[in-house]
Amino acid sequence: MKVVTEIRAMQAEMIHQKKKGKSIGFVPTMGYLHEGHLTLVRNARKENDIVVMSIFVNPLQFGPTEDFAEYPRDFDRDCALAESEKVDYLFYPSVAEMYPNEPAVTVSVKDRSDVLCGKSRPGHFDGVATVITKLFHIVMPERAYFGKKDAQQVAVLEGLVSDFNFPVELVAVDIVREQDGLAKSSRNVNLLPDERQEAPILYKSLQAAHQAINEGERNPSSLIQLIDDMITNQSSGKIDYIGLLSYPQLKPLEELTGRIIIALAVKFSKVRLIDNVIIDID
Repeated sequence: MKVVTEIRAMQAEMIHQKKKGKSIGFVPTMGYLHEGHLTLVRNARKENDIVVMSIFVNPLQFGPTEDFAEYPRDFDRDCALAESEKVDYLFYPSVAEMYPNEPAVTVSVKDRSDVLCGKSRPGHFDGVATVITKLFHIVMPERAYFGKKDAQQVAVLEGLVSDFNFPVELVAVDIVREQDGLAKSSRNVNLLPDERQEAPILYKSLQAAHQAINEGERNPSSLIQLIDDMITNQSSGKIDYIGLLSYPQLKPLEELTGRIIIALAVKFSKVRLIDNVIIDID
């Protein structure tokens, strides 16, 4: 595995591989790798000649009161994990390398960004779209791999790829969970012991809503109340949002039909967790 820290060097490596006819699969991450990230790598490994992972904690997607400084980082551990999964290139730029000056141009997301996480994190998806645009130009992949845990991010990036005509296939990979159902996340380490015991209620509440749909419930308000009651009664977490929307359009629904997402965010003392289920009603 080759670690590259400079943009021009990374671009030169990718141009060299493309000239040899190699296909490139790309896994962008913010590091502190877990099984979810490694599952993305394994999918990329199966479908491409070259696998590139990036590790970059992107300041543009953190708000002024958010956890940029506290976001967990452990490059040596991440490097060992990436190498164990046979990543070919690890792109590890500094903030100064990615943003040497105040950006003259950024990407502004106009749709799919004002609900769910985007509603309480203004500017977040502008930061995501800007850094992914830069990374796509640096790595030049045929395919890029993202986890469905960040389902709104996947929806936003599908719009980015489509609207800007990137020659990149976006591959969305199913959520990887702990044995008790908690979605794997780099932020889980910030849960207090009692909160870690409570956190699986997020997925259990989503499962209960899914079961209610299977039994014929079609009222979004009733499903949202079911989830709210379970989380409120069985955890100390404070609900940020519970959303039930069309997917990937992320539009409100008066009655359930087609493909939908039920998504939620819950704040614990030191961390905010998200989870979702995507359901084909028909």
